[in-house]
Amino acid sequence: MLAALGVVFGDIGTSPLYAFKETLNPAHGVAFEPSAVLGLLSLIVWGLMLVVTLKYVVFVLRADYDGEGGILALQALARQAVQRMHGPRWILAAVFWLGLVGAAMFYGDSLITPAISVLSAVEGLEVQAPALQRVVVPITLAILVVLFAVQYRGTSVMGRVFGPVMLLWFTVIGVAGLWQVLQNPQVLAALDPTHAIGFLLTHPAQSLAVLGAVFLAFTGGEALYADMGHFGARPIRLAWLFIALPGLVLNYFGQGALVLRDPAAVDNPFYRVFPSWAVLPMVVLAAAATVIASQAVISGAFSLTAQAMRMSYLPRARIVHTSGDAIGQIYIPAVNWLLMTGVLLLVLGFKSSEALSAAYGIAVSITMVTTTLLAGVVAWGLWRVNRWLVAVGVGVFAAIDLTFVVANSLKIADGGWLTLMVAAGAMLVFTTWYKGRALGMAAQAQQMVPLAPFVESLALDMPHRVRGTAVFLTPEAQVVPHALLHNLAHNQVLHDQVIVLALQSADTPRVPARDRLTAQDMGHGIWAVTARYGFMEERNVPELVRMLAYQKGLAIDSMSTSYFTSRASVGRRRLPGMNRLRQALFGWLQRNGARASDYFHLPENRLVEMGQRLW
Repeated sequence: MLAALGVVFGDIGTSPLYAFKETLNPAHGVAFEPSAVLGLLSLIVWGLMLVVTLKYVVFVLRADYDGEGGILALQALARQAVQRMHGPRWILAAVFWLGLVGAAMFYGDSLITPAISVLSAVEGLEVQAPALQRVVVPITLAILVVLFAVQYRGTSVMGRVFGPVMLLWFTVIGVAGLWQVLQNPQVLAALDPTHAIGFLLTHPAQSLAVLGAVFLAFTGGEALYADMGHFGARPIRLAWLFIALPGLVLNYFGQGALVLRDPAAVDNPFYRVFPSWAVLPMVVLAAAATVIASQAVISGAFSLTAQAMRMSYLPRARIVHTSGDAIGQIYIPAVNWLLMTGVLLLVLGFKSSEALSAAYGIAVSITMVTTTLLAGVVAWGLWRVNRWLVAVGVGVFAAIDLTFVVANSLKIADGGWLTLMVAAGAMLVFTTWYKGRALGMAAQAQQMVPLAPFVESLALDMPHRVRGTAVFLTPEAQVVPHALLHNLAHNQVLHDQVIVLALQSADTPRVPARDRLTAQDMGHGIWAVTARYGFMEERNVPELVRMLAYQKGLAIDSMSTSYFTSRASVGRRRLPGMNRLRQALFGWLQRNGARASDYFHLPENRLVEMGQRLW
């Protein structure tokens, strides 16, 4: 529970810094009056109960895929559900696109969360001394630069203090909120949902704009499912129900009680809940909490990118494992520096959490819609829940999610376009790489030579054999690798032992070790081997070779083993079914993808890479 508290709830846990303040923004056109404050509080608390507690904690957390969560894991689970129920192809296509859209929107969210969280924390300095306003942006930039600069060290060291810090955070904000509630207990009337309904009925023109601000209280709720694989569903449920949810509700009600008693506190109700002597310590604690919230999103971007690469949605990128014990702790330099650049530009461009809140929410709300629809497919296809019950449940939650999408769409012109552009860029990369790779595989299939007849032909005119083992990576184990053909053509030699190795991605998070390898002796020292991996597992080829040697009793010396790969490239000819812009993007992605030695853990001093022109 403590570990989950430190990683999973950082984003939603820091929402009180800016969410309630934004709902009271005069720009929404809602007159400041007690009934409006109670209505806003009622919307927040019942939104937390319906969107986060009922939808995510009760239902979505059930959709674990061998213990894993996240939008791509849910997509794979939904795809399995459609196949099991023999559903129509259009549902399978819809599942594919919903998963990609949700993943793309996550990248948009990954940019805004660090910027708005750290900015809102440092803005507490203005409450203590308004003259310090000019240093808010420089301090924010410095914190963010340090945060991204230390990512290469991994989260293991910082993780030891994340849990206690967030426990302290929820305790302090909850106690401060409770103190304000005790001084003005009539604010508890907002627990009655009729105040929320009444607000929407009496403010029909302003409701959508206000709901866009209310939604800020729920951002981060999707992390409960995304990080399920790290901790399991039960610790996340317990941490939410007994620590995070009470602390958040008490603080929101405390802010409401304060502004009811002192309307002037509306400029920054979070920090004004505390006595003046506690503001500076709270700025420090809030900064620590927002760094944790940012860290959770950054780590999530690393994990999502790794999953997308293994599911063939992204080209290979260099992955650094920062822990010898936890396989999920990774660092991807390219993603880290791209995120840092985007976050710093956001802070410099918007300069305040109030301005950034206009860009926040649209991406998260769309992700929540995709989660609802995919979870409905899983409930129908795998859990075998009555289809009418599924339809009603999905309809209710989708209606709530779509309402927030429409509400947040009002902020597109004020900054929401930014996250949509980032998501659109991610979608373009996803689809271009996926389609280009499929076209490349099809082109390679036309050039492939079956392995079995090839081995028989070798016996008729055996080339010169050299000592050692050669491992040839190929998409399909029963065909001759392009690198093997070229090695024979140019060097006219064949190693004593030849392993034709195909790495296949399974539609599951992990593949049991007993099912990892399938090997066939083709004769003359040539083996056809297929290795299956889940989308949460790294590909370590030398380790595979050692496993094969152990299982089959082969004498393989790691120091005399060479690895051969092919690096396909696209020429100037037009790719079938792909316009020139996307073809140029695909070629650029190919050229800048990580080398096989990095991705497959191949020793560079024993790696031979051969080029292959597909078009």
